[in-house]
Amino acid sequence: MNLDNWTLAAYLAAAIFFILGLKKLSSPRSAVQGNFLSALGMLIGVLATLIDNGAVGLGLIFGGIALGAVIGVVSATNVKMAAMPELVALFNGFGGGASMLVAATSHIEAAEASYAESVATIAATIVGAVTLTGSLIAFTKLRGKLRSGRIIGPRWVSGMLALTAAGIGTMIVVYDDNTFFGSNALWLLVMISALLGVVAVLPIGGADMPVVIATLNSLSGVAAVAAGFVLENQLLIIAGALVGASGLLLTQIMCESMNRPLAVVLFGLAPSSETIDSNAGAYDSRIRPTSAEDVSLLLETARRVVIVPGYGLAVAQAQHAVHDLAGRLNSMGIEVVFGIHPVAGRMPGHMNVLLAEAKISYELLLTMEEVNPLFEQTDVTIVLGANDVVNPTARSDASSPIAGMPILDVDRSSIVIVIKRSLSPGFAGIPNPLFTADNTLMLFEDGREAVTRILQSLRQSKPSLNKLT
Repeated sequence: MNLDNWTLAAYLAAAIFFILGLKKLSSPRSAVQGNFLSALGMLIGVLATLIDNGAVGLGLIFGGIALGAVIGVVSATNVKMAAMPELVALFNGFGGGASMLVAATSHIEAAEASYAESVATIAATIVGAVTLTGSLIAFTKLRGKLRSGRIIGPRWVSGMLALTAAGIGTMIVVYDDNTFFGSNALWLLVMISALLGVVAVLPIGGADMPVVIATLNSLSGVAAVAAGFVLENQLLIIAGALVGASGLLLTQIMCESMNRPLAVVLFGLAPSSETIDSNAGAYDSRIRPTSAEDVSLLLETARRVVIVPGYGLAVAQAQHAVHDLAGRLNSMGIEVVFGIHPVAGRMPGHMNVLLAEAKISYELLLTMEEVNPLFEQTDVTIVLGANDVVNPTARSDASSPIAGMPILDVDRSSIVIVIKRSLSPGFAGIPNPLFTADNTLMLFEDGREAVTRILQSLRQSKPSLNKLT
């Protein structure tokens, strides 16, 4: 078997690992194995490509892999779970940026290129640059360093930049380097596309970040497909298609979960979710505060408890304390389940990842469709750091930024305990009438400290503690 056949065999093996890995990522139980298989496929593909092209020596290849592995391990192990969406946003951006650079440099170095290759180069350049800068803006917004309400510009700017990029790309395809801009046309296209990514993502509200991350993930796959056509690399085309398709499906799921079409999120056809100001004054004196000791007394008499996690749980790193609390309640004969909203947190599946890290059984993590019918027969619901996904305004106010968004119907429980550090609004920036409902009690404290104190109070009343695994 010659080298080309060995390379194709390696590509086939890598593609199989990608598909198997993606399949296993569909379930939290097999997600770790899916990640491993996908990474193994990527390793095989990179090695096969570099060896086949003979671009560099084996020493440099393995040295680069070792260096990248160290950077990846250090980054992934040191990042806090609350910051995981930011890491995902960076990964999306780096993927798009790599596709852009590979396609652009390959086009520049080529003696001549066919129309098909030129079109693929332009597609990889535009989509890759938009993904890179758009992901960097998403990363900055997720870190809380940027609020769109302060810097919203007219939407027509994005349209003009997109038309300009398309025009320059067409000139490059038709006239190659004999354009008005000469040999700098491609790099001008990179700059305009990068600016388009910034302008397009800046006005999008933080509450829509799960949709934006899923969309950027899909775009990084599209850029990889285009780069694969430029390089005539079958594996890159396959991998990019898998990423693009799965990202698109995830985007659709997120939009359905929020009941907002993708055009509304990306093109601002609804008011930005961060343009509405809210403060504690919106609640007057109707808030009913409680204490950890009082909450423990309520829990002792409950038969079913639903715990609803949100971004505040991630910030407080309260997942392990919640694990112990649920185990304690379980040992007391109390049924405990978790209600997971698909867009809770800052990325798809954020809460599932957090609770899985605390080794909470997957069977206890109920989807919105599974848990909503249970709330009317629930004695106590604990809302830990969630806000917009439990806001009844989505059902009652047609003018609200979250109008029509499916929510967790926690207000239908007998008693609702909301654990928050303050009355600050969620990313949607609007008051939450749940906080003033007759059946709601507010526990103003850090999530982990509050859960720990509730657990301590329960332990004083009854001795044993079973692990919830």
